[in-house]
Amino acid sequence: MNQRTSGHGMRSVRADLAYQRHLLVNVIFSGPPGAGDRGWTLVDAGLFGSAGRIIRGAEERFGRNARPAAIILTHGHFDHVGALRELIAYWNAPVFAHPFEFPFLTGARPYPPPEPRVGGGAMAALSFAYPRGPYDFGRWLHPLPEEGLVPGMPRWRWVHTPGHTPGHVALVRPSDRTMIAGDAFVTTRQESAIAVLLQRREMHGPPAYFTPDWVSARRSVQMLADLEPDAAITGHGRAFSGEMLREELHELARDFGRRAVPRHGRYVRGLEAQWPALEARG
Repeated sequence: MNQRTSGHGMRSVRADLAYQRHLLVNVIFSGPPGAGDRGWTLVDAGLFGSAGRIIRGAEERFGRNARPAAIILTHGHFDHVGALRELIAYWNAPVFAHPFEFPFLTGARPYPPPEPRVGGGAMAALSFAYPRGPYDFGRWLHPLPEEGLVPGMPRWRWVHTPGHTPGHVALVRPSDRTMIAGDAFVTTRQESAIAVLLQRREMHGPPAYFTPDWVSARRSVQMLADLEPDAAITGHGRAFSGEMLREELHELARDFGRRAVPRHGRYVRGLEAQWPALEARG
C-alpha cells in the first residue's frame, strides 16, 4: 500500500479514505477531498487534546469550515472519544455507536477494569491509570441503524465485532473490500510502548489490557478474516493491505489463543473449559 502523507499527518489509504495518527491511536476521515460541509464522516475521536489537529486536518482535506455529516464510534474507550466533546461543540455533528456501547457513553457505568499484568509492556503496565469513564454524550448519541447502514458513509456497512468491548463495531465497504477495524485487531503490539513508538507493522489481536471477552474477540477476528479485506485501517498501528493482510489476518484467527490471548489475568480464568484451543498453547 502506497500511503501518501500530507499536512497534519494525514495518510491516504484510498482516494476517499485517510487517517491521522495521534500518539497511540488513529482517527479516520471518510469522504473525497474537497467534499465540503457535511460531505464527509469522522470515525473515532482520538485522545483528549487532539481536537485542534483533527479539525485542521479535516479543513485541509475537505475545505474550510467543512463539518462532518456524522461521527461514528467503533467503541468508546478513552483514546477513541477523547476529543469528542470538543468536536461535537465545534461541529454540532451527531454521534453514532452500537446500542451495546451506550451504557458507557451515557454515564450509566464505566468500562471494566484493565488488566495491567498482560502483554509485558509499559502500555499495559500503565493501563491502571487510563480513564474508564463513564462518559456522557447522551444528548448527541444515536444508535447505528439496525440494517447495517453507516450514516454519512454510502456503500459502507457496519458489523458487530464484540470482545474488546460489548458494542465494538467494524466498518466494511464490500465494493473494494476496505475495512475500518477499530480495535478488533490492530497492526502494532499495543501493549508495548516501544512498539507503539516505532510503529512496526505487525498483526495482533485487540489490546490485551482492555479486552475482557476473549471468546467473542476470537469470533470477531474470524468473521473479519472471512471477509477477505484488501485494505484495513485499525485503531492502532499502520494501515495494511493486499495478500499479506489477508494471510496474516487468517493466521491470527487460526492461532488466536497463542498469539492474542494472555496466559494469565482476570479475564482468562476458566476459559480453558469454554475454549479448547487455549489448551494447545504449551
